[in-house]
Amino acid sequence: MTIHLDIITPEGTVVCQDVDRVELPGSAGRFVVLKDHAALISSLTKGDIVYGQDGIVHISSGFVEVADNHVLACVEL
Repeated sequence: MTIHLDIITPEGTVVCQDVDRVELPGSAGRFVVLKDHAALISSLTKGDIVYGQDGIVHISSGFVEVADNHVLACVEL
């Protein structure tokens, strides 16, 4: 059971892979996205996007869209 994660920056794509979970630093607090998560759009604050077993991307800001088992995060590093 996976979801597709894309993390993109103005310079290009940082992550493009299928993962089992994504933890994000939302502006209202950290949250986890798992398979079949409800659709949402959220702003992101400085922190870490943690995905899969050991993936981490440090970000300064951004936003995320979650829909149909696809997580698209547009971020500044």
